Amino acid sequence: MFPMRKILHPTDFSDQSKAAFEVACALARDYGAELIVVHVNRPTPIFAPDGIAVGVPVEEPYELRGQLAAVRPADPRVSVEHHLLDGNPADEILKAAKLKGADLIVMGTHGATGLARLLMGSVAEHVLRKAPCPVLTVKGPVGPPSEPEASATASPHRR
Repeated sequence: MFPMRKILHPTDFSDQSKAAFEVACALARDYGAELIVVHVNRPTPIFAPDGIAVGVPVEEPYELRGQLAAVRPADPRVSVEHHLLDGNPADEILKAAKLKGADLIVMGTHGATGLARLLMGSVAEHVLRKAPCPVLTVKGPVGPPSEPEASATASPHRR
């Protein structure tokens, strides 16, 4: 495995991000790496009557800062720093990875497909394509595999 000194973990506070955070913490602990946790605040666009986006003064996001500060590793040996960024999530994650010299990005993915992915795009996909370092995506909560559900498929009767 390559040396890991800095691991970047972007979070949107979702269950997928929490699962990725657990993986990032385990890797940071095992490799003695610094964990950098970022959240990107996408300002809500406000449009003038003619449809042109208008810049709005950014208020201090106290609630987001509190949520971000609460993202803490269970293991006190893991060194963590937090950054609240503003802008397009994928672009800001890529900038942070370059600026901080990240050796690995560990992020959750919502696994959107079809029309939802087409309309909203995929932050994880954009980061995967343009990241300056390897990217590990985590699709869902990490844990023991669940019991397989009983299959209700029966062979059809032919008459």
